[in-house]
Amino acid sequence: MVVVEVSGYQAFVEAVASHKGKTIFAYFTGSKDKNGVSWCPDCVQAEPIVRAELDKMPEGAIFIYCQTGARPEWKNGKNKFRTELKLTGVPTLMKYGTTQKLVEEQLFNQELVQMLFAED
Repeated sequence: MVVVEVSGYQAFVEAVASHKGKTIFAYFTGSKDKNGVSWCPDCVQAEPIVRAELDKMPEGAIFIYCQTGARPEWKNGKNKFRTELKLTGVPTLMKYGTTQKLVEEQLFNQELVQMLFAED
């Protein structure tokens, strides 16, 4: 399993392009401050649950951890995460290129996270 950490939309697009042809799971979270804490309380709660299940990903899969920016950037309706990727909230975990995704409090459910990683 490969974990790639990026910040911002352009860095996300580049990470996806560099792993073309592989199964990609993308986790979107509010950006963290200098103390390593996200402005998004749901992101803080969901992250340890998601990270604990990374070993359930298929062999050879890529996990992209993407910080979406500060709260004002995220709330902007013209934010590319919203307009291009159709994200409606953070945290979001998606199987890139499919309709499979978990949003906000769905990520508090360990079994749902396991299912997303395990499904074909």
